[in-house]
Amino acid sequence: MLGLEHDFRIIDTRATLDPDESSVATHGRDISPERLEREMHQAGVVRAVASPGRRASGRSYLRANNAVARLSIDRPFVAFARLNGPRDPGDGPVAAVRNLRAERDDHHARPDDVEQYSYDDRFHGFTLVPHVDGLPNEDVLARLEAADLPLIVHAGRKFPPDAVERELLDYDLPVVLASFGGYPLDADLMNETLDLLDEYDRLYVETSAVRYREVLERGVLEHPDRVLFGSGAPDVHPNVGVMEVLTLDVSEDLMRRVFAKNPARLIPALAEGADI
Repeated sequence: MLGLEHDFRIIDTRATLDPDESSVATHGRDISPERLEREMHQAGVVRAVASPGRRASGRSYLRANNAVARLSIDRPFVAFARLNGPRDPGDGPVAAVRNLRAERDDHHARPDDVEQYSYDDRFHGFTLVPHVDGLPNEDVLARLEAADLPLIVHAGRKFPPDAVERELLDYDLPVVLASFGGYPLDADLMNETLDLLDEYDRLYVETSAVRYREVLERGVLEHPDRVLFGSGAPDVHPNVGVMEVLTLDVSEDLMRRVFAKNPARLIPALAEGADI
C-alpha cells in the first residue's frame, strides 16, 4: 500500500507486537516488528505504543512483555506491559459468584509485577483486556494507581463503559478506553463513553475501530484534549485509521491534537525528541 501524503506528525497509541510463536499461534497472525515498522512509516506514524497480543490460557504475560520491550529497542515503539487477573469482568450473578472465589494463580499479575514494570524504564504504561485476560485483584489496581502511568483498557460489548466506571474509574490514574469503549462497532456504547468524559477528568479515548464519522467528530469537538489516535495495527493497516481522522470535518489544529499533541502529553515517551 502506498504511503499517505499529509503534513502531520502522527503518534499511534494502539499497536500489537506478537513477540514469539505462542503469541502468533494464539492470535493467528505473524507480522514481524520490521513489517509493522514499515507499515507505520507508510502511514506517517513516527512512534507507537506496543503491547503483546493474547497469550494462551494459563500463560503469564511476563515473558511476552519483556519480549515487546526488547523488540522496541532501536525501533519507534514504546512498550506497555499487558496485565491479567483472576476476576470475571462481567456484572451478572455468575460473575459475582466467581469473583467471591477468585484466587490469583501463578500466571496472574501481582502488585510486585506492577511495581517492577513501573520502575523499569523500558515500560511506559499498562494494557488491560478484561474480557480476554480477566480483571486484576484490587491490590494490583491500587499499585497501578500509585504508579500513575497510563492504563489502556480494551472496552466494548464484553466490558462496557458502565463496567469500566464500576471497576476502574474510582482509581486516580489516567485511563484510555480503546475504540471509544464500543468495540465492535457499537455506537451507543461509544456515545456512553463520551458522556463519561464529562465526569472523569483523567479519562481518555483512542480512535481505533471507531468507524462512525459522527461519533469521531463528536469526540474531537467536545473533548479536543482527550482523544488520542490509535490504529489497531497490525489487525488494520495504520493507513486506514489515519484516513478516518484526515477525512473528519474538523480543523487541522484539532487533527494535530489527536494525532500528536494529546498522545505526547499523556505519554511523554512518545514526544518528539524523547529518549526511548
